Amino acid sequence: MTDQNAYPLPRPDADRRFTFGLLIDIADQFAKHGYPRPIHATDLVALQQALFGFLYATDHNAPR
Repeated sequence: MTDQNAYPLPRPDADRRFTFGLLIDIADQFAKHGYPRPIHATDLVALQQALFGFLYATDHNAPR
C-alpha cells in the first residue's frame, strides 16, 4: 500500500480517454445505482467539469 493518491493525474494537453462516451457510461452507472440519469446538457457539463476536476491536477487540487 502506498501513501500517495492515484489522483489527480498531471493535467494533459489532450486525453483521448476523456470523451462524451465516458460521461454517458458514468451517467449509466448513476442510473443503475438508483440516481436520476443526468440527461440535460447542463447536467452533463457539470458532470464533465466535476470529473475533470477529480481526474486532473489544477491550481486548486495539485499535490503539494
